[in-house]
Amino acid sequence: MDDNVDEPPTSAILLDTCHFSQVIFTNVEKYYMPGGDVICYYTLTKNITPRRKDWVGIFRVGWKTTREYYTFMWAPLPSSLDSDAVLQQEVQFKAYYLPKDDEYYQFCYVDQDGVVRGASVPFQFRAEAEDDILVVTTQGEVEEIEQQNKDLLKENQQLKESCKSLQKQNMDLQEELRKAQEKMKQLEGEVCFLQTESLKLQSALDQQAVELNAVQIDLASIKEKNMDLRKENQELRSDVDSLRGSSEKLELELNSLREKNRHLKEQNACRDAELHQLKEQSQSISSEKEQLGNRLKTTLDQMDQLQSQVLSQEKEIENLACMDRDKTEQLEHLEKEKQQLHITLVEQFQSQDLTKELEEKNHLFQILQRKKNELDEENQLLKQENSDLLRRLSALPDYSSFAAASPMYVQVPPEDAGLVFGNPYASPKTSAENMSSLKKCPWCTASFPEDIEESQYAVHVQSHLLECPICSQTFEESNKQVYEDHLFCHDLE
Repeated sequence: MDDNVDEPPTSAILLDTCHFSQVIFTNVEKYYMPGGDVICYYTLTKNITPRRKDWVGIFRVGWKTTREYYTFMWAPLPSSLDSDAVLQQEVQFKAYYLPKDDEYYQFCYVDQDGVVRGASVPFQFRAEAEDDILVVTTQGEVEEIEQQNKDLLKENQQLKESCKSLQKQNMDLQEELRKAQEKMKQLEGEVCFLQTESLKLQSALDQQAVELNAVQIDLASIKEKNMDLRKENQELRSDVDSLRGSSEKLELELNSLREKNRHLKEQNACRDAELHQLKEQSQSISSEKEQLGNRLKTTLDQMDQLQSQVLSQEKEIENLACMDRDKTEQLEHLEKEKQQLHITLVEQFQSQDLTKELEEKNHLFQILQRKKNELDEENQLLKQENSDLLRRLSALPDYSSFAAASPMYVQVPPEDAGLVFGNPYASPKTSAENMSSLKKCPWCTASFPEDIEESQYAVHVQSHLLECPICSQTFEESNKQVYEDHLFCHDLE
């Protein structure tokens, strides 16, 4: 074998891709002497363009693929690449790499794609025998041999037609296999086997044609060639049978693959339906989420309105409480004046003017008493409205978080726990005394002296608050969840 470093490009050749007439081998001897170099002469026709990786190999007759070369030499590039010219080339095979047996071999020109472009007639590596120089046969033997040759030619023609039909059927099966799924790759080995068998048939037929042409030149080798033809015909029959069996097997496997493909299509249809159902569910969930966001926004707006109503009601209640305290002070002052007038009246009972003044005071006292009663009734109504508003707020979701975030509710002392906003008649003496000496943080128990700077006091109070960066609304630091819900409402807007 050739010990070149680079291996030649080979392939599992399809019979339809071989073009044996593009390279013509000339001056091919029937016998080459063992132990001597062999020069191979060939002609490149205008139908082939030589390339750098083209090579010439020696193959044993009956080869199936270009991988079965015995030895090879790289084909030299011609000096002129004129496509219209016929180029004469030659390569020399060293005796060391040539076969040592007397089997039949042939030259083959293979391009760099691994496709055979030309093949020579068969030859042997042995000395030409002297008794083969001249053979005398009788006319009867010649006629018998010619008749046998005619029969073999007829049988070869029939086999060629059968081979062509099988090749056409094989191509149809290959076309269907290419349309099937990638699972058909496991059948490539069998298809390759069919292709190589077809190539073997073609090479055998070419060999027979060459041998039949050589019968007229050398009658001595006809008997031996006839025996070879009989053997090859038997091989062709067995190959045809194997091709038919392989074709039936391919049809069965193709039907199986079609059934699997139909089943996969049904599964894909089911999966598409499930995917469509999931998309519809996702859309319904998105619409429900949007509706919940709108409901939350509406609820928050209602809570803001109720909060503003509560604030206005509280301001009115505070005003009424102030007015009530003023009336109470007036009543106390009038009580004192009444007592003084009563004493004066006892002392000056006889005086008519004092009596009249006392009546006027009593009348004024009654008027003030009626006004006080009216204010009490109005205060009671406002308390009732405030209670209703509080009940409505408590019925709303997330009221506890909003109530905790509102710093304007008054903490009722234990002694006035029965009143929602404290006792308006309680004496403010204690608070006034405390406020006159200390400033207390409304969010913690910290106290500050009265002379503290307003900026320091404001910084301390601001440290307990969280301010919204969008609307500047403030929230108590302990109610961080309410602050985050408020920011979420802005995101929904």
